[in-house]
Amino acid sequence: MKRLYMATLIALLVASASAQEVMRKEKNGTYIINTTTLATSVTGYRGTTPLEITIKKNKIVQVKPLRNMETPKFFQRVSQQMVPKYAGQPVGKKGMPQVDGVTGATLSSKAVQENVRRGVAYYLKHK
Repeated sequence: MKRLYMATLIALLVASASAQEVMRKEKNGTYIINTTTLATSVTGYRGTTPLEITIKKNKIVQVKPLRNMETPKFFQRVSQQMVPKYAGQPVGKKGMPQVDGVTGATLSSKAVQENVRRGVAYYLKHK
């Protein structure tokens, strides 16, 4: 029953997310990438961990976690200790931004890293 509930919830999230745009460009040249539909196969401990990534002049300005099903206690550590380290990281064809994960929240950390990787790759391909 739990699996059916989770599968239904994920399907609803994916369906609602498909109506959202993946990337938009602001008037000031800032790009905002939503990884909800880019990383549907990337899961943390309890599900997907979508992000909103803001990039300006080929630098990450901000990474903002979106609604997810991760354990709040552990994902809060990722949000506070890991996510802010992406700010200021350059993005380009020479490599992806590298930020270490959080001990004790390994699966959530890896999911965030992969979401950032996919979001940046989408930005580089479609800007």
